[in-house]
Amino acid sequence: MVTVYGIKNCDTVKKAMKWLADNGQEPQLHDYRVDGLDSAWLNEMAEKFGWEKLVNKRSTTWRNLDEEIKQNLTKEIAMKVLNEQPTLIKRPIVIKDQIALLGFNEKEYQNSFK
Repeated sequence: MVTVYGIKNCDTVKKAMKWLADNGQEPQLHDYRVDGLDSAWLNEMAEKFGWEKLVNKRSTTWRNLDEEIKQNLTKEIAMKVLNEQPTLIKRPIVIKDQIALLGFNEKEYQNSFK
């Protein structure tokens, strides 16, 4: 089973879900808004990808953040804000066994799910 972490109305999450389904995978969505966000899982993802990459600086949530937070972002502050506002996490995060992908890149998906 492939778990796709994100939010259901995100276009990039929808693309990833469709690509996975079209390529023989059985994606299961873990929607942060519905299913919640586990801080231990988030810390694990920060270790896997780097906390800087988890912050989606192209999101509306980022644009609406207080300037002081954006200008003084550290790992500690970022993890706190990501826990409080999971829509700030870059989407999707795709996990299957030893595969861990951040975002949607068709070539990367093709290489990972041969």
